[in-house]
Amino acid sequence: MKDRDSATDAWGIQHGYRDVHGAWHPVGRGTRTRLRAAMGGDGPRSPEPGGVRRMRPGMRRVTGGSGWLRWEDGGEVELRRGERVDVPEGMHECLDVDGAHAGWWLAVGGGCDEAPPGTAWGWAAQLYAARSRRSWGHGDFGDLRRLGDMARGMGAGFTLLNPLGAPLPGRPQEDSPYSPSSRMFLNPLYLRIEDVPGAEEEGRFLEGLVTAGRALNERRRIDRDAVYGLKMRALERLWRRFRGDPRYDRYCREQGLVLRRFAVFNALSERWGGGWSRWPEACRRPDSAAVSRFADEEAPRVAFHQWLQWLLDEQLGRAATALPLMLDVPIGVGRDGFDAWLWQDVLALDVAVGVPPDEYNTQGQNWGLPPYIPHRLRRAGYGPWRQTLRAMLRQAGGLRVDHVMGLFRLYWIPGGASPADGGYVRYAADEMLAVLAIESRRAGAVVVGEDLGMVERGVRPRLRRANVLSYRLLWFERGRPETYPEEAMAAITTHDLFTVAGLWTGSDLKEQEALGLRPNGAGMRSIRRRVARWAGLGDGAGAGEAVVAAHRLLRGAPCRLLTATLDDALGVEERPNLPGTVHERPNWRLALPRPLEALERHPLVRAVAETMRGGVRNPSGGDSRRSTRTSASGGRGSPDRRGAREA
Repeated sequence: MKDRDSATDAWGIQHGYRDVHGAWHPVGRGTRTRLRAAMGGDGPRSPEPGGVRRMRPGMRRVTGGSGWLRWEDGGEVELRRGERVDVPEGMHECLDVDGAHAGWWLAVGGGCDEAPPGTAWGWAAQLYAARSRRSWGHGDFGDLRRLGDMARGMGAGFTLLNPLGAPLPGRPQEDSPYSPSSRMFLNPLYLRIEDVPGAEEEGRFLEGLVTAGRALNERRRIDRDAVYGLKMRALERLWRRFRGDPRYDRYCREQGLVLRRFAVFNALSERWGGGWSRWPEACRRPDSAAVSRFADEEAPRVAFHQWLQWLLDEQLGRAATALPLMLDVPIGVGRDGFDAWLWQDVLALDVAVGVPPDEYNTQGQNWGLPPYIPHRLRRAGYGPWRQTLRAMLRQAGGLRVDHVMGLFRLYWIPGGASPADGGYVRYAADEMLAVLAIESRRAGAVVVGEDLGMVERGVRPRLRRANVLSYRLLWFERGRPETYPEEAMAAITTHDLFTVAGLWTGSDLKEQEALGLRPNGAGMRSIRRRVARWAGLGDGAGAGEAVVAAHRLLRGAPCRLLTATLDDALGVEERPNLPGTVHERPNWRLALPRPLEALERHPLVRAVAETMRGGVRNPSGGDSRRSTRTSASGGRGSPDRRGAREA
């Protein structure tokens, strides 16, 4: 049974899969042909060879053959047959005797950095929704710093955030943080304009923009296009007065070619509109002569986009000093964005990833994101994956890897097909995890894997061996929180699932039914009964009482990390995102109903925080709040925290 379940063809396409009920679904010949074609294959032959050899710390010697090893930092050592050389931690390229790539890489490293002993808790927040009275209609990094100060005062040890990746420039702005143009760079909407150098001197000019921006806070529905228009007007004015800064120069040197290409991409997007697939043919590759000429001709605009990323890096770094940050890693990127332009030869642009129909998403999901082509990613030494992780860990003390099963296999859906007509494609999971571990240890960062949904047998043990924390939800676990594993992060819900209030009042189920989504009403009612029984809640218990009781249950988990959402703490009934909808409801566009200033005194917020604080355990006797780490040795400018200079 196990062999049949995991069997693949030469391209890594599984012959079929089992659904949540154990039923076998074979992948049809037509689907297999289309998936193979998306990888660049036109027949059953195997893809070109290539891959990664692994070594663990303490075994850092490789028997020399003929050729060279090129270290990550650019140094090289000759391999002579019969000799042994010391190999440092990292990802190293093997070259042949003529200096050409030999087809394989050497990954040296152990597991991810370990979480400290004991238990700590933190707020999980959609930053765009966490507005203060100083916001311009959209949460920003100034708000994040205030949230961190507030959370620290409540005994929290970290803040878990939605993805912060950059969208395409211009309008309309992308609403979903899980469909970024780039996972390596940041969204300018998170800039606090008043904290940009020169803002004080431009006070008279900015006055009208500040007033208009803060007026957007009066609407609960976030208007990203309006925010973008106001902030870009302000930023372009402030850029004109910018006369340089040594920190900006250092940032540009550290980030190197990939930052320049990102800035050029944004300038091209402004020139031609939208994503790169609609640009003139000559501009569709980052290394083309036309792109190089454009970069020279538009040097000031390119520098402007580099400056925006420096500002974002500076402001995020300051926010991280208030409380360590854990960032969410999206499963992929938009097919028309920067990362896909940069790495188009490594992505299957004619398919999208998603999930087949399951118990709670009866129609399946298509996320619209192109996946890595496994054999091409291996031959590239996992460069795109490495650079993504390194960039995201620049200011973070931890990562939550969304849909971590994607490191093992991903569900590919051919263009135009329904989620039911896709198939699973396997990846070299040990190699993906090795890269994750190398970057985690380099940054001193904790890693959580979102292992929800259809989790194959054997995945969780392999994640545990790699020191990747599991992710356990009160909604889904059949046992009480006291039975959860220690090596995990526990929560009640996620951005894609119903809130406590939405479940308790029945409003979430009613919304799904009204939208024709065919929800699993019986399953939701079963969860409600189970939680009520465990918490001792009567039929007449209100939503606020249920919120506190659910967190009281959660704090009993022995997990390393616990999270509570700001949505639950404010009794919000709407979930941030409802899978299966796009325009039918305001996904990713609902701000919290109260500003940050009110959260500090809100009775339900304080009750949840006090409840969670009661679950903190710190057997080591140290600072229980240091659950994820950002340290001086892992901060900006550290010798082993190089910028993403490759491209």
